[in-house]
Amino acid sequence: MFELSKQFHFDAAHTLHRHIETDSSRRIHGHSYRAEVALRGPADPVSGMVMDVGLLARALDAARDALDHHFLDEIPDLGPATMENLCAWIWRRLAPTCPALHRVTVSRASNGDCCSYFGPIAP
Repeated sequence: MFELSKQFHFDAAHTLHRHIETDSSRRIHGHSYRAEVALRGPADPVSGMVMDVGLLARALDAARDALDHHFLDEIPDLGPATMENLCAWIWRRLAPTCPALHRVTVSRASNGDCCSYFGPIAP
């Protein structure tokens, strides 16, 4: 069993309604994010890969392009721009082309926050 992971970075702005520290969160503000996507499974006996990293890079580029330098409040199907929703949104974007998808993690180095999503197990 192998785990293959790849990362991408994006910068984006959003607002957020919170129970504490509400003033700064409700104003438009931005973060630099790091997303890590992990695939898990056996290596294909012919290619020797869990997934061709070139194909994985293309899928990640499409997800990054939809998020990078955008106002997250306006991203369709994202919901409130939390790290939890970002993880789930990235999962939904990648799952159709990455059948071995195991984990999506989104973090913000500026404050040490990190969230991981483990989606449904593929059949």
